[in-house]
Amino acid sequence: MAKQKSSGLGRGLSNLLPDVEGLDLVHNKAMVTTAIDAVPLNKVEANPFQPRKEFDEESLKELAQSISQQGVITPITVRRMPNGTYQLIAGERRTRAARMAGLKEIPAYIRTATDGQMMEMALVENIQRENLNAMEVAFSYAALIDECSLTHEQLSERVGKNRATITNYLRLLNLPAETQLALGHDKISMAHARCLAGVEDMEQHTEILRRIIAEGLSVHQTEQLIQSLAHPKMPLKRRAKESLPSNYDQAQRDLKKHLQSEVDIKRSRRGKGELTIHFNSDADFERIMRLLNPSK
Repeated sequence: MAKQKSSGLGRGLSNLLPDVEGLDLVHNKAMVTTAIDAVPLNKVEANPFQPRKEFDEESLKELAQSISQQGVITPITVRRMPNGTYQLIAGERRTRAARMAGLKEIPAYIRTATDGQMMEMALVENIQRENLNAMEVAFSYAALIDECSLTHEQLSERVGKNRATITNYLRLLNLPAETQLALGHDKISMAHARCLAGVEDMEQHTEILRRIIAEGLSVHQTEQLIQSLAHPKMPLKRRAKESLPSNYDQAQRDLKKHLQSEVDIKRSRRGKGELTIHFNSDADFERIMRLLNPSK
């Protein structure tokens, strides 16, 4: 799969790597625990593969207050670097809050991991976060496949999702940028997006997207709209006028000529019918009557 660009949402790979607090690395055989110790906070560096820059200030203050009273209950996870510093794998919020609380040291699991392993762990954790929108998940899947050279089967095992689910997310990357933005900003749901994925005509696609947002269409209503646009109701064809027998047809022409007015003759197959003579005014009606009954 070719690497997907994330310009539609203004998110590069770096923005898809959040804090991986709570990530259980014990079961990763490539990770080796070398120690559980207290490490100096001034030697703890940010994870370059998880450059999360924005944190809720109030939430950090609350955590810092809790740490001041009870200490850091759950150790952070770091890897030891050759220069004697420690690089964060998980625990960015705890590290920041500990610094706000004035701590000099923080308890940490010290582990060994390569750059590739750290990137993979960060992306997997990113996908497993419950508050990700569908486009963020799709970009993360693509990043794992491309950056970590994973097959769809391997990705399925890493994130605990079946292949069909992964395929549905990856298909979102083929949507027009406007639709990706709407999905990324939660203006439409993934179910809406799957409906739109089948609309190849770009004018119709955009029209349906904007109606979903403006009218708050449900998925069922969206499906009905797509169906109606794909198969518009054909106007009922007027039944072809049955041809008149030649003598009736001739009589109709003769009456039109004689009365100088529009004349319609309708006749069924059984011989029943109607003779209609049109007039434009009362005076025209009197003229036609005189022509029909000249003795009066």
